[in-house]
Amino acid sequence: MLFSVSAAAQPAPAEPQKPPPETTAAPAQPSEAPAQPAEASPAREAAPAPSRPDEDRLVPADAPKTPPKAVASPDPDRDKRALTRQGAERPAAANAVGSRPSEVFAEDWWSQARPSIEVHGVFRTRTELFYQFALGRRDPIASALWPQPADNHYIPTAGEAQVVRLCGDDPTATPLAACEDNTQLGVNMRFRLNPEIHISDNLRIHSQFDVFDNLVFGSTPEGYMNVPAAGGGYTVAARGGYAPLGALSTTAWAPVAGQTSLVDSIVAKRAWAEYSTPVGLLRFGRMPNHWGLGMVYNSGDGYDSDWQSTVDRIMFTTGIKKYDLYFSGAWDHMGIGATSARFGEQQGQPYNLGNLDDVNQYVAIIARKRDPELQLLDLAKGLPVINAGLYFAYRSQTLANDDTSSSTNAASLGQLPTNVRLGYTRREAEFFMPDLWFQFLYKKFRFEAEAAMIYGTIENTGTTGRPSGNLTGQPSVVDVNPLDAKDVGYTVRSFGLTGQAEFRAMEDKLRLDFGFGWASGDPDVESLAPPRTGMEPQLTADRTYSMFRMHPDYRVDLIFWRNIMSRVQGAYYLRPQVQYDFSRDPNGQRLGGSAAVVWSRASEFIQTPGNKRDLGVELDLSLYFQAKDGSLNDGVDKMGGFYTALQYGVFFPLGGLDYLQGEVTRYASENGGSQLQTATAQAFRLYLGVMF
Repeated sequence: MLFSVSAAAQPAPAEPQKPPPETTAAPAQPSEAPAQPAEASPAREAAPAPSRPDEDRLVPADAPKTPPKAVASPDPDRDKRALTRQGAERPAAANAVGSRPSEVFAEDWWSQARPSIEVHGVFRTRTELFYQFALGRRDPIASALWPQPADNHYIPTAGEAQVVRLCGDDPTATPLAACEDNTQLGVNMRFRLNPEIHISDNLRIHSQFDVFDNLVFGSTPEGYMNVPAAGGGYTVAARGGYAPLGALSTTAWAPVAGQTSLVDSIVAKRAWAEYSTPVGLLRFGRMPNHWGLGMVYNSGDGYDSDWQSTVDRIMFTTGIKKYDLYFSGAWDHMGIGATSARFGEQQGQPYNLGNLDDVNQYVAIIARKRDPELQLLDLAKGLPVINAGLYFAYRSQTLANDDTSSSTNAASLGQLPTNVRLGYTRREAEFFMPDLWFQFLYKKFRFEAEAAMIYGTIENTGTTGRPSGNLTGQPSVVDVNPLDAKDVGYTVRSFGLTGQAEFRAMEDKLRLDFGFGWASGDPDVESLAPPRTGMEPQLTADRTYSMFRMHPDYRVDLIFWRNIMSRVQGAYYLRPQVQYDFSRDPNGQRLGGSAAVVWSRASEFIQTPGNKRDLGVELDLSLYFQAKDGSLNDGVDKMGGFYTALQYGVFFPLGGLDYLQGEVTRYASENGGSQLQTATAQAFRLYLGVMF
C-alpha cells in the first residue's frame, strides 16, 4: 500500500539521456529480414520496445507491416529471467549490514523529495494443539520442564499434589472422579504493521506496531475484568448483568492492560530514523538488532516469529563500496535504571537519575557483503561468493538496582532518588561478546555458519541493597559494603555455534538442508532450564557460568526446543530436512511439503533429569501453500500474499529426559506401586497468514 503526498516544490526532471553509440544497432534494410542484434551479456541484451495496448485497433488490418528498427537496449525483465535460470535468488537477511547498499550511501547530501508512506506487515492466525508436552513426567510444579495442564489431576514425585476431582458422569459421587487432561488447544492472532515514512530519497522513518499481539482467542470474554485492589495491584471484579457467568458471555471485549489483559490492544514496538549521506548511514531510535543467522541477535521479523531483539541505539555505518566492505559503530542503551518520571505527570522530559547504574553497550561491526545484484550475476557466471563479518559488543555496569524486596521497593516505578539509592548494590559487570558470521554461495549451494562467545566477569550477583538507618525519613547511608565473601567474583564463559547447508535442484523445487548447532553446557548447574526466579544455583560454586543460550526465535523444531525449553541451550543438535514444491509458478505461487528430523543431545549429561546425554528425536512434517498477491511479487523467494501451512510434530524423549532409578523405586513405594514413565509429545499447528 503506497500513499503519495505532493511536495511543495519538485526539482525539474532531468533530460532523458541518449543511449551510448555501442548500444544502438544499425537500422535494418526494408528488402532484408530484420537485423538481429549481436549476442550481448545478460546485463545488455537487446529487447524490442513495448507496444501500446490500443495499437491493433488504430492500425488497419491491411496496412503494410514495416519491420521495426532493432535497438539493443537494457532489458531488466530479461536480465531477471536469465539470473533466475542460472543462479538461485536468495533474499538478503533482515536488517543485515549491506543488504541494500543504495540505502547506505547517498549520491548527494540532498536528494529528490518524495514524501510518501509505505505500509508493510503481516496478519496471522495460528491454531496450536499441544499433547503431552509435560512428557509424562511428574515433576514438582516449581521445577517442571513444562507445567501440567491446570485441569489435570496428578501426583508429583515430590511436593504438593495437583488435585482436580471435578469430573465424571455422576455429579453426586463423593468424591468426584479425577480429571485427566494432557491436551492444550488454543488459537492466537497478530496484526503487525511496519509503516515507513520516506521524506526524501535519503531520509526515512521506520516504525512497528502490533495490534492484538498474540492475542489468545477467547481470553477477553464479556464480563471478565480486573479492577485496582485496595492494597495495590489488581483483583477480579464480580460478574453481573447479562453475563454473570462465563458460560453466558456473548461477545469479546477489547484488551486493556490491567483490566481485561496484560497488554493493550495496540503496542508500539519500534521507531527509528535513517539518514543516508555520501559517507554513510546514520540510524537512531529504537530499532531491530539482527546479525548473521540470528543465533544471538535476531530481529524476529519472520512471519511466524514471537521473539525479538530490539535495542535503543545510535549507529553509523560506512564502508568502501568498491570492495563491498562495511564498518559500523553503535552505542546501545541496554538499561539506565530509574528515571525522574512520576505517576500523575504525563508531560515534561524525564531524565536519568544516575549514570553508574547504566548498562552501556558499545558495538563495532566489520562485514564483507556482496551487492545483491552483483552477487546474482556472479552466481549466474558460476563464480563463488563469500560474505562474512564480525560483530563485537562490549557491555559494562558498575552499580545495579535490581532490588525486588518489599522493604524498600527501590526498583519500582516513580521512586524518588532518595529511595532509589537504597536499592543499590555493587555489580561491576563486564562482558566481551564477539560473534563471527560466514556465508559461502556457489550456484545452487549455500553454506552459512555463525560462532559466538560470551566472556565476562561479575563481581557480585546480589540483588538486594543493604542500607543502614531506617526507611521512615531519617538519613540513611548506603556505603556499607553489600558484598558477601561467599558471593564475590564470577566468570561468564560460554560458546555457541550453528550452521546451515542448503542445496537446490529441479528448478529450485527440491531443497535439501542440513543444520547443526552447539551450545556449551554448565557441569556445575543441575538443570538445562534456568530457575523461574533468581540466579542459577551451582552445585559446587565454581564461580563460572558456562551455559550458552541461543535466541528463542532461532528455531529448529516444533516441540522440544521451540516450546518446552523455549530455546536451544546447553545442547547440540543435528537436523536434516528435505523440502519439495509439488507445484510452483514463475511468480512464486507454490504448493509443497517438507520433512525434518532433529536429534538433540545435552552438552553436559549432569544437566539432564536422567543424567544421560540423549534428549530425544523429533520428526516434523509440514504442508504449505503460498499464493502470490500484492506488492511483494517482485521476488520468487519473498513471502507475500496469502500463506497457509499445516504442521505436525512428534517428539520421542530418550534417556536424558527419563527418571533416575531411585526416583522410580521411591515413587512406586509411596504410591501403591504406580510406575513412572515418560510419554511421547505431539503438536499440531495450522497457520493462516497474509503478508503485504
